[in-house]
Amino acid sequence: MNWLDVIAEEDLADGAAALFRNAFGGDPDGVWIAPGRVNLIGEHIDYAGGLVLPFALPYATAVAVRRREDTTMRTVSTHTNKTWTGELGEIGPGNPSGWAAYVAGVSWALQEHGVGGVDVAVHSSVPVGSGLSSSAALECSFALALDDLFDLRLDRKLLIEASIRAENEIAGASTGGMDQNIAMSAEAGHALLLDCLDGSTRQIPLDLAGSGSRLLVIDTNAPHRLVDGQYGARREALDIAYAELGVTTLRGLDLDTAVSGLVDDTLISRVRHVVSEIGRVEQAAALLDRGAAGAELGALMTASHVSLRDDYEVSSPELDSAVDAARRAGAYGARMTGGGFGGSAIALVPSNLVQAVADEIVSSAARYELPPPTFLTAEPAGSAHRFF
Repeated sequence: MNWLDVIAEEDLADGAAALFRNAFGGDPDGVWIAPGRVNLIGEHIDYAGGLVLPFALPYATAVAVRRREDTTMRTVSTHTNKTWTGELGEIGPGNPSGWAAYVAGVSWALQEHGVGGVDVAVHSSVPVGSGLSSSAALECSFALALDDLFDLRLDRKLLIEASIRAENEIAGASTGGMDQNIAMSAEAGHALLLDCLDGSTRQIPLDLAGSGSRLLVIDTNAPHRLVDGQYGARREALDIAYAELGVTTLRGLDLDTAVSGLVDDTLISRVRHVVSEIGRVEQAAALLDRGAAGAELGALMTASHVSLRDDYEVSSPELDSAVDAARRAGAYGARMTGGGFGGSAIALVPSNLVQAVADEIVSSAARYELPPPTFLTAEPAGSAHRFF
């Protein structure tokens, strides 16, 4: 069984600082760290004004940053060994492309607050393309660095908004704000119930071990892609449904009312997922509030996956294989997590069946000639912070 080791924050920070010294010479002004995340339940509804229930992972991104006295930005990453250098005034939609867009986009979004040039070195343990929010971890760690280095003194909500703009407008990924919110607001040992309609949050204790359960995060190693038009197409479908229903959100609508005003089968399916998923999040939060994290929560997770697979059509053979195998081997429930079209799945498993479930997931992938999956530790971690 292939487990992805957790890299201690000290080692992560040292790696970023070493890369910085090698690329730019001298020491950085500091190192900032932000976590990846996994979403327990509530998928593809953050941009629909829904409720989501993510928590931060112990896999994180560190950025070593040094302030410059000009408007030049230089970036380097251990993930690609590629660099990008440009002027702040050159940053705009589509420029730069690739991973540098997530860094440069934050500087672009905060220019009105007085940010200047910087040198940035990135070192991360969040697997890229896994649906575990490596992009938001990068954006939020860097946003916090800019806030400190240029003495912006901005509220974290403004840093979250800047990070979302970087992803949406510069990188061109039409994501909602769930990932940035959890990166900036997570508390260790808790999931975050985020209301995407009004931005309110509530910390919910997440003690899976205490209930005899464990959450397996399964990176299928089939990279997901949010900028290929599929994610945006789902958002566009909801916009059309809103117009036909004469509403601005599906929040608060019962399923019969929501679909009764629609004719197109695809729109009905998309709306059915959103409305039913919001209900599942509400039920999951209620279960966790009373310390229940077994079969009832697992059933909600499985229902979520079926809805994402059939109504929202964002699953993949790799994700379906992992979910079906986990359930066959005795998991309480399982579902894809993240944007879909590849990426990761999660399974809620009785503690004594972790090995058996993981073995079956690996065997299933091999049987269908799919990439061998990687398993990650899912202990709720804390939010973005300055390491030194």
